[in-house]
Parts: sequence; structure tokens; C-alpha cells
Amino acid sequence: MEIEGKIIAVLQKQEGVSARTGNHWASQEYVLETHDQFPRKCCFRIFGEERINTMNIQAGEELRVSFDIDAREYNGRYFNTLTAWKVDRIDPNAVAAQPGQYVQQPPMPGAFPPPPAQPAGPAQPPVNATPFPPAQENSTDDLPF
Repeated sequence: MEIEGKIIAVLQKQEGVSARTGNHWASQEYVLETHDQFPRKCCFRIFGEERINTMNIQAGEELRVSFDIDAREYNGRYFNTLTAWKVDRIDPNAVAAQPGQYVQQPPMPGAFPPPPAQPAGPAQPPVNATPFPPAQENSTDDLPF
């Protein structure tokens, strides 16, 4: 899945040593806020010291984050985890609209050509509004067609 927005919080890095393998591990969480009409917040994590350093996410950055969703059970309750696997930086000037603002896009060339100009002239006589011809008097059928 993907989400776009601004990083509003960089949470403290968590580190430890795996009891099973004895290897060092690191994980860091970030909070992203979308630019929708009703902004949403999303907390995602990056797992692995190398990925954390490579992505180097800072507060205030505009990002597009690709992530996987997983859930785990603990004491009969389920908890979601969003683990990012790709982060793309977005040019802050490319963010179209802030919440509550509308940006009018220019028309696409050739999408809808302007209607042809009507020459000014005498008014046209009204067209008969009935889609069917008038019924004939000596018809045996009472249907109009």
C-alpha cells in the first residue's frame, strides 16, 4: 500500500539483541499526516539499522511511503504494524493543495474543444416537441406509432 503526506513526528529508535539469534536489531517509527480534506495520521516503522540510516527520514519532509500491513495477536487482542519498504521524497512545491484549499487545474489541451460559434441571425421557429407524428383519424389502432 502507499500513502503520501508530511512527517510530523520522528519517534525514538528502539534497539536490542535478539534472544534467539544474538544479532543486533533496530526499529524506528514515524508519524505521517496526509493532506486530505480531513487529514489522517499514520504511524509506520522501518526495521533495520541500515534501512533507517539509508532512508534518513526527517520531520517536515514530504514523502510517499510504500508499506506492508501485518497484525499480531497479544492477550486476545490484535495490533497492526505498518512496515515501510520504500520511501520516496516528494518535492514540497509539487504538493497541490493544503487542507481546505482547492487548486484549479488548467484544461488539458484538446480534451474538450470549445463549442463552435453560432452565427447571429434570425431566430429559428420552434420545433415540434412531440417526438411522434400526429395520429391519423381513421386509424384502427389507438397507439401513436
